Amino acid sequence: MATGDVRYCSRFPYLCLKFTLIVYCTIFWLFGAIVLAVGIYAEVERQKYKTLHGAFLAPAIILILLGVLMFVVSFIGVLASLRDNLCLLKVFMYTLGVCLIVELTGGIVALLFRNQTMDLLNKNIRKGIRNYYDDLDFKNIMDFVQKEFKCCGGAEYMDWELNEYHSCSAPGPLACGVPYTCCITNKTQVMNTMCGYQAMKLNRQAAQQFIHVRGCTNAVIIWFLDNYTIMAGALFGVLFPQVSAYILYMLCASNVLHY
Repeated sequence: MATGDVRYCSRFPYLCLKFTLIVYCTIFWLFGAIVLAVGIYAEVERQKYKTLHGAFLAPAIILILLGVLMFVVSFIGVLASLRDNLCLLKVFMYTLGVCLIVELTGGIVALLFRNQTMDLLNKNIRKGIRNYYDDLDFKNIMDFVQKEFKCCGGAEYMDWELNEYHSCSAPGPLACGVPYTCCITNKTQVMNTMCGYQAMKLNRQAAQQFIHVRGCTNAVIIWFLDNYTIMAGALFGVLFPQVSAYILYMLCASNVLHY
């Protein structure tokens, strides 16, 4: 066999690895571009209607940041694979490694300091409740969570006292009430949007006869604990692509050094 053929055969596994990496990163590069485009569109719409003053609760901001990160990191990965550039490979690996460390550290810190994490979540939900009727994005998210998880408010249903329309000192029919998405509903009945009328004037035992009094923060966490397989699947779906990409690029970098 000719020397060139031997050399090609010895490089064949590396060429397969390189092709796999190019395809892998290109898919995530395109996905990052789509996420970024959706985030920019959502942010333009948000600015039109002046919704969600707090960036913490704005899905558009989260999508833009996620899209930019995915687009830039994946683009570096594509260039590194195409050009066999050791410097770009190292940048990609280090960036991906930092992202993994931040994600894992954030998850561990959130678990270790779960009480502080709960307080932070409830604090931001209360901010959103204050602007519930002005922030359409937050309103849609809150309505969905309250209906799906059968809960009301952040820590409890009394959080709605912070809203200027639902406050017990406010004028109008909404005073001392909660949104209809907090109500215990019968699917066979026509929805009564005033079903939460005067709910905050009642004690917890009386109120729970017709509204959900449990806070949404606890309700969501309990749901995740009860559905731990879904949580494990979601965690695997987030971490596996990153870990596999990191391992593949370590192999690629070692092959670039070898050849």
